[in-house]
Amino acid sequence: MKKEKTDSAIRPFKLSHQVLCITTICFQRQSLIGFVELTVIPSKSDLRKIRLNAKQIRIYKVTLNEFHEVSFTYNDPCLDVCQGENKQKSIDNFNSCHLACVNAIDSDNGSGELCIKVPHDLMHLITEGKPVKIGIEFALEKPQGGIHFVVPDGEGTMAERAAHMFTYAPDNSSRLWFPCVDSFSEPCTWRMEITVDPTMVAVACGDLVETVYTSDMRKKTYHYNLSIPTCAPNIGLAVGPFEVFVDPQMHEVTHFCLPRLLPLLKNSTNFLHEAFEFYEELLSSRYPYSCYKQVFVDEAFQDARPYATMTILDTNLLCSPQIIDQTYMSRRVMAHAVAEQFFGCFISMNSWSDAWLPKGISMYLSGHFLKKAFGNNEYRLWIHEDVNEVLKYEQKHGGLMLDCSVSPTPGSAAATAQGKDGTFYFPTQHLHTTSPEYNIILTKKSHLVIRMLEDRIGRELLLQVFNKLLSLASGAAQQKVTSNMWFNMLLSTNSFQKAIFTVTGKDINTFLEQWVRQGGHPKFTATFIFNRKRNTVELEIKQLDVQNRGIRRYVGPLTITIQELDGTFKHNLQIEENATKHDITCHSKSRRNKKKKIPLCTGEEVDMDLSAMDADSPVLWIRIDPDMLLLRQVVIEQPDYQWQYQLRYERDVTAQKEAIEALEKFPTPASRSALTYTIENEHCFYKIRCLACFCLQKVANAMVATWAGPPAMMSIFRKLFGSHSCMHIIRLNNFKNLQHYFLLKTIPVAMAGLRTVQCICPPEVLKFLLDLFKYNENSKNKFSDNYYRAALIDALAETVTPVISVLPHTGMTITADSLSSDTKLILEEITRCLNMEKLLSSYKYTVTVSCLKAIRKLQKMGHLPNYPSLFREYAAYGMFIDVRLAALEALVDFTSADGKEEDLNFLLDIMENDPVPAVQYKVLRMLTEKPPFTGSDTNPLNTEDLVERLWKLMNSGTAYDSLLRCAVMDLYHALYGRKRPSILPAPEIGVVVNLKEKKARLPINSGSIDDIHLDDSFPLDNVIMLETVKIEEKDSNGFSGGGEKRKATSPLHFSDHPHFYSTDGHIKAEITVEDNPESSKVRLKETTSMPGTSASTHGMSGMSLLRTTSSSIDSASAPAPAQFCTFEAYSDDSQSKSLPGIQNTFGQQPTGFDSSMFKPPDVPEPKPSSSLELLSLAAKAHKKKKKKKNKHKHKHKHRHEKHDKPERSEKDRIYSSSSQSPSTFSPQGEIL
Repeated sequence: MKKEKTDSAIRPFKLSHQVLCITTICFQRQSLIGFVELTVIPSKSDLRKIRLNAKQIRIYKVTLNEFHEVSFTYNDPCLDVCQGENKQKSIDNFNSCHLACVNAIDSDNGSGELCIKVPHDLMHLITEGKPVKIGIEFALEKPQGGIHFVVPDGEGTMAERAAHMFTYAPDNSSRLWFPCVDSFSEPCTWRMEITVDPTMVAVACGDLVETVYTSDMRKKTYHYNLSIPTCAPNIGLAVGPFEVFVDPQMHEVTHFCLPRLLPLLKNSTNFLHEAFEFYEELLSSRYPYSCYKQVFVDEAFQDARPYATMTILDTNLLCSPQIIDQTYMSRRVMAHAVAEQFFGCFISMNSWSDAWLPKGISMYLSGHFLKKAFGNNEYRLWIHEDVNEVLKYEQKHGGLMLDCSVSPTPGSAAATAQGKDGTFYFPTQHLHTTSPEYNIILTKKSHLVIRMLEDRIGRELLLQVFNKLLSLASGAAQQKVTSNMWFNMLLSTNSFQKAIFTVTGKDINTFLEQWVRQGGHPKFTATFIFNRKRNTVELEIKQLDVQNRGIRRYVGPLTITIQELDGTFKHNLQIEENATKHDITCHSKSRRNKKKKIPLCTGEEVDMDLSAMDADSPVLWIRIDPDMLLLRQVVIEQPDYQWQYQLRYERDVTAQKEAIEALEKFPTPASRSALTYTIENEHCFYKIRCLACFCLQKVANAMVATWAGPPAMMSIFRKLFGSHSCMHIIRLNNFKNLQHYFLLKTIPVAMAGLRTVQCICPPEVLKFLLDLFKYNENSKNKFSDNYYRAALIDALAETVTPVISVLPHTGMTITADSLSSDTKLILEEITRCLNMEKLLSSYKYTVTVSCLKAIRKLQKMGHLPNYPSLFREYAAYGMFIDVRLAALEALVDFTSADGKEEDLNFLLDIMENDPVPAVQYKVLRMLTEKPPFTGSDTNPLNTEDLVERLWKLMNSGTAYDSLLRCAVMDLYHALYGRKRPSILPAPEIGVVVNLKEKKARLPINSGSIDDIHLDDSFPLDNVIMLETVKIEEKDSNGFSGGGEKRKATSPLHFSDHPHFYSTDGHIKAEITVEDNPESSKVRLKETTSMPGTSASTHGMSGMSLLRTTSSSIDSASAPAPAQFCTFEAYSDDSQSKSLPGIQNTFGQQPTGFDSSMFKPPDVPEPKPSSSLELLSLAAKAHKKKKKKKNKHKHKHKHRHEKHDKPERSEKDRIYSSSSQSPSTFSPQGEIL
C-alpha cells in the first residue's frame, strides 16, 4: 500500500474555528460587506507568513488577535493565466500555464492568494504554538462567480420583487465570497451571523440559534452554529423573501421557496422523509446532522448544490400533482442531495484525487433508493445508460483514471494503458483545470466502480464498511481539534482501502490498480457455434481493439449466461489472452417434436415457438456479463432469431434493450412481429415498449417496398387509445395508467418517422397526427397534458422531409404561396399552438419549446427561410430558461449550418454577458457539441478576431468562474485542436546558427527541419553579442521578486531591458544573449507582430524583432520557446479589437442547405516551398555590408518603459429584463 500524502504536513497551521459575519447585503448594488475571524494553531515554529484563499474580494483590513493590524499582499496569477505569453495561443501552452497558476494558489500546497505577514511582536505566540485569531474585513460587489444575485425588474420593495441571492459554483469556490482555507482537507467548526432586512430570510449551514432584531427593527441577524467540523467548500448561504415550510413527517427538515410557490413545494417534497428513513436503515446509522434545509431558488446553476445541513435547489424542480414527467426527475435529484449529506458533506474527500469516493458512494446510495422508489427495471436501465456514456467518453478522449495522484507501476498494464492513451487535452490533477464533461463522467464511472466493488466483497460487507466510516467520523466530530482525530472525517483512497481490510479482511489493492488507478475499459467480441456431436457451445471471445483509445486488455473472470431449452445456465470463464476459445457443455439436447415449457431465469416457464431456431441446437441466446459487473463493451454476433427470442422471452430489461438495438440490422417480418408483440405486451416495461416503437419505425422504413397493411403502429395505437364507437377518433385523455401515458406520447413521434418509397411521410400518418390535435380533450383528466401536446408537435416536426425546390436561384424568397399544402397544415398548427401558449401557458412552457424546435426543423428542410430573428427574441433575458435554451440551441444549429459572423457574435455575447451563469455555460456546451467549424481555414467564421476573443475570454475573462473557463477551453479545443490555430499568422521565425560548423536549423511550428549548411554570404555580421543578463531569484511560489505573476517555467519579464529603435520611433530589434562558453551558437528570431502583417513571404522583410540566444543545436527542434530567456515587446496598437458586426440582409436567402451561401474564401498567398527559401528570406531582411571579423562587440543599453495594460471596462448587459413574451407569432410576419 502506497504511503498517503497528508496536506497537514504541507500547511504550517491547523484551522480550528471560523466566524463568518455578513453585516450588509445590498441587492440594488449586488454587494455585501462582511468580516471573518479564523482561529489557527501554528504547527511550525518558524511560521512567518499565513496564506489564505480569497478571490474577487476587496480586503480592507487584516488583524491578528483583534488588536494588531498587519500588512498583507494579494497575488492571484489566475487573473491572467498566460501573463503575456500569448503568441502560441495553443491549448497545450495554456494548460501548462493554467495548472501552474492553480497550483500556485492551491491551499493543499500551503499556498493562497492572500499572504498575511506575522509581525515580530507576535512571534512568541507562533513559537509557543498558541492559537492566533486572524480577522479580515472584506467587501464584494457585483460578483462574477461563486455567488449570484437575482434582482427582477419591477416596482415595489426587494421582497415584493422576490429578489434573492445564493451561493453556487463547483467545489473549492468558497474563496469567491469570503476569505478562508478553501480546501476539503481543512475542516473546522463554524459560527455564522447574517444581517438582512426584516422582510428577508437568511439560510446558512448549521443550527439556527437565534434571530436578533436591531433596536429600530430595520435589520435582523440570523445566528447559525455548526459544531460539526466542516470544510469551507461545504459552506453555503441563501438570502431572500422565502416562504418557510416545516416537513410534517420530519420536523428536523425545513423547506424554503420563493413567494407563491408554497403549494408546489408541499407536493414536491412530500416524499423526502422516505429518503431519510431509507438511508438510515440501509447504513444502520442516523443522519449525521441535527437539521436539514432545502432552499429552492431561481436561476440556479445546477439542479442541486449540497452544503453541510442544507441544499440549494432549482425552483424548476417544483411541480403540481398534475405533472407526471417532472416528478421522476425531482425526486431523483432531491434523494441524491440527501445521500450527499452522508458522503460528500459530513465525510468529504481528502483531495481532488479522492473525489471519486464520496461521489461514487452517494450515487450508489441514491441508486438503491431509486430502485426502491421506481423499481428494479428503472434502476438497471439507468446503470446501462451510464455504462454506455462512460464507454463513449473514454473511446473519444481516452481512459479516465479515478485516482491520478499515484503513477502506475512502470511496466504494469496501467502504465502501458496510460502511455497508449496519452493525456487529455486538459490537466486532470486539479478540479479547476478539468473539463466539465470530464467531471460528469467521473461521477458516473465512480458509481459504476463502487457497484463493481460491491460484487467483489458483497453488499452486506460494503454497507458495513460505510457504517464503519460514519461511526469513526461521528466520534471524531465530538473531539476537539487538538485531539488530531478530525482526519477521520476525510475520505481518501488509502483510508478507504484500510477500512475495507479492517472490516472484511480482504485486500482490494489489485482491484484499485485495475479500475481506479488505471483508465480505459475492455471490449469483448463474442462468436459461437454449436457442436452437435459433442453437444457443446464453442465460444470464442476476442479483444480486438486493445490498441484503440480508451480500450485496454482485460485479464480476469467473466460471467457467461446461456439460455437453453432446459433453463438458464451461468458459466464463469477466465480471460487471459486477447483471443480465447471455450468449450461449454450444454445441459440440454435438441428437441424435435416434443412439446414442453421452457424455464427462464426468473423461474417462470413459458411456451415457445421453436420453429425458427436450429433444430440441432438447444441454445436460445447467449449473454456476456448480464449483471454489468464489469465496465465493458460487449459485441455478440448471433442470428436474428436468437435476438427475437431474447426480446420476447428474456425478462431482464437490459437484455431486451440490447435485442432491440440488434434487430435494427434485421428488417424481416419476424423482427416486425417480435417488435409488435413487445409494444402490445402489457407485462413489458414501458421504456422497452417505447424503444420498440422507434425500432419498428426503422424496420418498417427498411421494408417499405414489401410492407403490407396500414402504416406501422397505426392499428396498435387505435387498439389502445381509439374510441370504441369510432376507432379513428381518440378517447378522452386519461393518464391513470402511466404505461399507456408514455406510449401515448411515444407512438405518434415514432410513426412520424415513417417514410414511403419516395422518402416522404405517408399522407395518412400526417392526417392521423392532425386528428390527434383536433380530438385532444383533457377536461376530465386529473393530469396535465402539456408533455403530450409537446410530443405531438415533435411528431409534426418529424414528418417534415427536405423540400424539392423548384424555385430558380435568382434571389426569390420563400413565401406562403410557395409552401406545399401539407407544410401549410403543419405550419398553421405550430403557429396556433405557439400563440395559444401566450394566452394559456403550459408547465415550463414545454409546448413553446417544441414549437421552436419544429420551426428550426422547417428551416433546415428548406420550407422556411433561414431567419434567426425569431429565435433571438425568444433567447432574450426575461424569458423562461427552457425557452431560452431551446432558442439558443436553434441559433447554434443555424450558425453551424448557415450562420454569418454576426450570428456567432450574438452567441458569444450571450456567453460573455448573460446575467444567468447557467445560460452562459450551456451556450458554451452547445457550441462545443456542435461547433460552427472544426479547424477549417476556409470557413468565413474562422477569423483571427474569433481566436483573439476566445483566447482573451479563456485567459482572463473567466478568472472568477473556473467551470466557465474550462468550458471555454473545451470550445477552443473543439474549434482548433491542441495546437496553435492555423488561421493565425506565424508569429516568428527562429534560426539557430552554429558558427563553428556553419549550420542552421529552422523550427517550423512544432517540428524542425534538417541542418542547413551556410555559405559565406550568410549575414553573420548581423549577430550582435550582448553582455550576460542577470536573472532575479524566484520565491517559493515560482514568482520573481518583482511581484509579477507568472508560471515558474515561463519566460521571465523585466521592466527594464534593451531595445532598438528605428528612426520613426518603432521597435526595430531586440537582442538577448546567454553566456555559454561551451557553445558558439546563436538564435535569431524574426516576428511580424505589427498590425497588417501576414505570414506570407513578402511580409517578412518589414518590421522585425531580432533575438539572439546562445543555445545548442539539439534545442532548436523544441516547439516551445519557454526554455530560452527571451524578452517581450508590444506595439501600442496590438490590443485586441472587438469583432466587427455584419449587417443582416434579408434580400437573398438560400432555399435549403445551399453551398453558395458563403462567399468563396480568398486564395491564401503561397508560402515558401522549402525551408531554404524561408532561411534565405530571413537572411535578406538583415543583410548588410560585411564588417571586419575582429570587430569588438557592441553593447546596446537602450531602455524603454513597459506598456501598461489598459483597464478592462465593465461588461455591459445587452439583454432586456422584461418579462414580456415576444409579440404574437404569425407565419407570414415572423417567419416569412
